[in-house]
Amino acid sequence: MHTAELALSLLLVVIIVVSLLSNVLVLICFLYNAEIRKQVPGLFILNLTFCNLLLSASSMPLTLFGVLSNAHPGGHIFCQVVGFLDTFLTTNSMLSMAALSIDRWVAVVFPLSYHSRIRHRDAVIALAYTWVHSLSFSVVAACLSWVGYHQLYASCTLCNGRAVNAKTQFAIYTVVQHSLTFLLVSVVLCVTYLKVLKVARFHCKRIDVITMQTLVLLVDIHPSVRQRCLEEQKRRRQRATRKISTFIGTFVICFTPYVITRIVELFVKEPFNPNWGVLCKSLAYSKAACDPFVYSLLRHQYRKTCSDIINRLLKRISFSYLPLKMMCENIVQVPEVLSYGFT
Repeated sequence: MHTAELALSLLLVVIIVVSLLSNVLVLICFLYNAEIRKQVPGLFILNLTFCNLLLSASSMPLTLFGVLSNAHPGGHIFCQVVGFLDTFLTTNSMLSMAALSIDRWVAVVFPLSYHSRIRHRDAVIALAYTWVHSLSFSVVAACLSWVGYHQLYASCTLCNGRAVNAKTQFAIYTVVQHSLTFLLVSVVLCVTYLKVLKVARFHCKRIDVITMQTLVLLVDIHPSVRQRCLEEQKRRRQRATRKISTFIGTFVICFTPYVITRIVELFVKEPFNPNWGVLCKSLAYSKAACDPFVYSLLRHQYRKTCSDIINRLLKRISFSYLPLKMMCENIVQVPEVLSYGFT
């Protein structure tokens, strides 16, 4: 095995482990905390988590097997099922991110009417659309037998080699699919989150004006306190920009190389380097490992839930070991008590 293949294999192993652990942790937090279950974004996060878990348990291990063995992972029907899941889960997860961005946009831009605009019924309708949208492209590809093992990506996915007699139809299908998934979601993410950033900066300016007026009135304030207030203003402005950049940046960085390679592959006869294809696929997979941190685990509510779960587990462990600890202390004390009779 070459160094590049070994590095790609290690990268896939890290992505699989991190994706499984982080998404399972999000699912545990969702089941543990009733407040998270009551929130409308919780439905989108739950759908995104399930898609990432299934993708981590189905497509990723087979891609790792393909990289390590350079062989077809499983039979033809099995590979078609996995390819169907790969197309469906990837599309569904993208649309779930778009739904989350629209939810955040409504919550920030229309905070007073948010609960009347976004209800659980609306979230269910949005999720139903994501499923119909994803299933439609996956079923079409499966019915036309365009799903199989792709040597370039070492995985079971959409394969242009299986559309030899329908290259034009496959090219149209691929362009339409990525236009209505990747391109559409990219536009939605940019528009909604930039609107959110605009509102956040407006509120930061208002807070800064109030803070500066307060600092001017407080003549006797200590210089260190004044400096801390100014530093907090700067951190507040940077925090909003950093969050928005994370939402949009992770999506673009993870999916853009894979989508561009897919489009260019339709019109270029010269084969790509297989290592590049696997790297693009690994970057697309890495979004499943980033999503739990981007949308859930770094938020205060999920961090507090994780700490509550850990504290509860530690208490249970301490209570379970308490009788054993008392017994050990009694055993240690017995020789000391007996020794008093011989002194």
